[in-house]
Amino acid sequence: MIRARFTLAVLLLSLLPISQSQAADVEFPGERPFTLVLPSNYQPGIPAPLIIGLHGYTAESPYAQSYFELHKIAEQKGILTVYPSGSKDSNGYLFWNATPACCNFDSSTVDDEAYLLSIINSVSKDYAVDPARIYIVGHSNGGFMAHRMACNQSDRIAAIVSLSGMTYSNPKSCKPTSPVSVLQIHGTNDTVISYTGGYLFSSAYPSARKTIDLWGKINQCGKKPYRVLPRLDLDRKLSGAETTVMRYKGCKTGATSELWTINKGKHSPEFSAKFADSVVGFLLSHPKKSA
Repeated sequence: MIRARFTLAVLLLSLLPISQSQAADVEFPGERPFTLVLPSNYQPGIPAPLIIGLHGYTAESPYAQSYFELHKIAEQKGILTVYPSGSKDSNGYLFWNATPACCNFDSSTVDDEAYLLSIINSVSKDYAVDPARIYIVGHSNGGFMAHRMACNQSDRIAAIVSLSGMTYSNPKSCKPTSPVSVLQIHGTNDTVISYTGGYLFSSAYPSARKTIDLWGKINQCGKKPYRVLPRLDLDRKLSGAETTVMRYKGCKTGATSELWTINKGKHSPEFSAKFADSVVGFLLSHPKKSA
């Protein structure tokens, strides 16, 4: 009898409406559909931050969402999040048409800049998005795409976080018209996109240090970045606080450029619980500055 009552109670609970305290998924249809994760504390009319999370080459949208694990802090802080998918190449792998180095290996003409801008515009049309707090977080190919957006669509992007993905090898290819804060996160043991720079097939990409040096120059910062304490614990597979922070100071544009080096970190670090807090903390502390 007790077991029957318990089963009935569970069955009845499953029929109850979902609690309003939970985040909601909002589907946006179209040629390249995407899903907006709406926090439960979203209030219409009150501008909220928007974070777009970009997956790496061969990965998919659900992977980026589960990998970055931004959902808890996004829910706490009322952040709108979108995890779109790239296009399929001739091998059936999803990619972003980012910089020449990664990862448009078929010379596709797909315009991912326009696609990401359409996401920003569509979400902003239906929901209250703070134009000063639109951010991109990308891994690998997604990190390269984040840099492309920062270089070419700087009027819409406040800050980016690029994990294991670099900027253009030719500094002249990056010509932002508005300040963008940049955080580069990279492992020294990355064998896919080398921390010290290299080539993907015949296309070059710069080192992690040259990447932030370029943005340090663009943002009119001091001559060199400085080591900042304390160290961070971002990779749960590595003991202690393994990540060092290098930060440019005195940036006249109001934006900044930082490098978080995961010592002995690989291409896809296994994040600690502090990763999401640290990354979102960086983004929210760098809203859009006018030029």
